[in-house]
Amino acid sequence: MSAPGSPRDRFAAVVRADEVDLAEAALLMGVEVDPAFDPAVGIAELERLAAAVRAEAGPAFDPSGAAAALARVLGGRARFLGQQSDYADLRSSLLHEVLRRRRGLPILLSVVWIDVGRRAGLPVYGVALPGHFVVGIGDPDGEFELADPFHGGVPLSVSRARRLAAEAGGRPGDPTLLQPARPTAILLRMLNNIRAWAAQPERGIEGAWTRLWAVELSLLLPRHPAALRHERGTLLARTGQFAAGARQLEEYAEVVKHIDPKAAEGMLTEAKAARARLN
Repeated sequence: MSAPGSPRDRFAAVVRADEVDLAEAALLMGVEVDPAFDPAVGIAELERLAAAVRAEAGPAFDPSGAAAALARVLGGRARFLGQQSDYADLRSSLLHEVLRRRRGLPILLSVVWIDVGRRAGLPVYGVALPGHFVVGIGDPDGEFELADPFHGGVPLSVSRARRLAAEAGGRPGDPTLLQPARPTAILLRMLNNIRAWAAQPERGIEGAWTRLWAVELSLLLPRHPAALRHERGTLLARTGQFAAGARQLEEYAEVVKHIDPKAAEGMLTEAKAARARLN
């Protein structure tokens, strides 16, 4: 799926490191749509924002004060915000574009807060609510504050967070609801958003290519749904890579044939159809 020394090799190394650099991995996604983009440019902007937050927060730390400092710099002066129309724009799911435009989906704006907070020496972590994404500042098992980067960093009470989870069909009483999300889980959720955007019928073949790279990056994560291998095979065939798509479908059919023979049979039928298009 990648050539030696390629950005995908770097992405794979970053996401499999003992400590995952969430922002670097997210910036490497941008290379998929803009091969000339240098992730170092995004890192420099995050460092600049972190310096502003350090100056705003001062030496003393408490969760409320840190959350307020982040909100003043990121939501206030830098104007990182979101609105409903951002969901229809692929740029809202790409960190380098979010840094440039100051607009993005809740999860991308939260990534900005998480990374800037880390660089500023503040304990900021992601909170993956069902249907929404926010951040926590402080100790998730002790004193912490919740903030909503999509709305400029407005404070979010625990009760409000649990209501949001319930409204999205989640379990508001889940004891893990407000615990920090793993960086690789955040990346997978970001890639899932891209796949969902690209799967809309009006995206056509361009959407298929976008889904393909999102699937292929997802497969580089240490934890991912195995069914993505089926999706990759289908997308390879759809984008004209018939032999590669057929091989992927056949390989995955071999894996699932003892678990779901009917599904495996369907994949082999897809593979045969892909090979037929080589003639």
